[in-house]
Formats: sequence, structure tokens, C-alpha cells
Amino acid sequence: MKRAILILGFFNCVAWLATTTLKLEASPESTAASADESTEQEPAPPADQTYVGVKKCSACHFNQFLIWRKDTHSKAFDNLPAKYKSDESCVKCHTTGFGHETGFKTAADKDLAGITCESCHGPGSAHAEVCASLPKGGKLTAEQEKAARDSIWRMLPKNVCVTCHKSKGHVAHPAYDK
Repeated sequence: MKRAILILGFFNCVAWLATTTLKLEASPESTAASADESTEQEPAPPADQTYVGVKKCSACHFNQFLIWRKDTHSKAFDNLPAKYKSDESCVKCHTTGFGHETGFKTAADKDLAGITCESCHGPGSAHAEVCASLPKGGKLTAEQEKAARDSIWRMLPKNVCVTCHKSKGHVAHPAYDK
């Protein structure tokens, strides 16, 4: 049941993002703004937070981790041919937090390779800190749930899917052998 709700929620988010993106693309303001999409920058994550990696997230969110692990996003870095694994224009979308002090730097950063939890939810240090003080395995109070929810970076079209999945976001390149 939880998996069905998660999948339904995911598709609702995608549908919302698609309609929002289509409305934005059709507006005169966005037409001018999108003239050079390649120079747009994603919103900066909260400056006082750091990336903690998928292993830390999975400690509490194991069911979500199992679903993610089977998804193509989890393999985004692994599926890159070797010659593109150090190409900044590729790793910014195929890893988590690239370009940020505590984000992905090299292939040795296994917990940040691929599109992980923090690619969408932002750096997880504040969330991990807040949740560390919450009771394990029991029902949270409304106040505790709010504290946990508020410690996560707000997911908006500009700082989630659209950052990489935009019409001119992927660089065309000749066919390659993996």
C-alpha cells in the first residue's frame, strides 16, 4: 500500500511539474527568459546545510531507498561512459550536489553518485539532525512531524526535475560504447 501511495505521489508530482513547465514555457516572460536556458543556475541549497549521502538517508527511509535503488535515477552516474564521468556538464545532472562544497566531487563519493535523495530534497544535514532527536519507531506528534518536514529543502520545479529535464538540458553527442 505504501509503495502504491509513493508511486501515485510521484506521478502526481511529475504531472504537476509538466503542467507548470508547459504554462511557463508558453508565457511571454518565460520565452524571453528561456532564450538561453544553458546559462540558468539552479537555486543554491541552504548555505548552512551539507550533503550527507544516500546511506545516511536509508538508515531511516529504508523502504524508499529500496524503491529508489531499482530506479534508473540511482544508476545515473554508473550508466555514464567513463569518458563522461569527469565532464562537468554531465556530472552536474548525473550526481548529487556537484559543484557544492559537500557535494559529489569524484567517483569515490559513492553515496552521492547518481540522482539520490538529496538531488530532490536538498542537503540532508539539518533533516538528519532534527530527526536524530525524534523517537524511533513510534508515532510522531504533529509538532515533531512539522519539524521533520520543515528541515527538508522545499521541492520546486526549478530546483528538482526541471534543472536537468528541460528541453535543451541534455547535450547531444555521438553514440558511444559503454
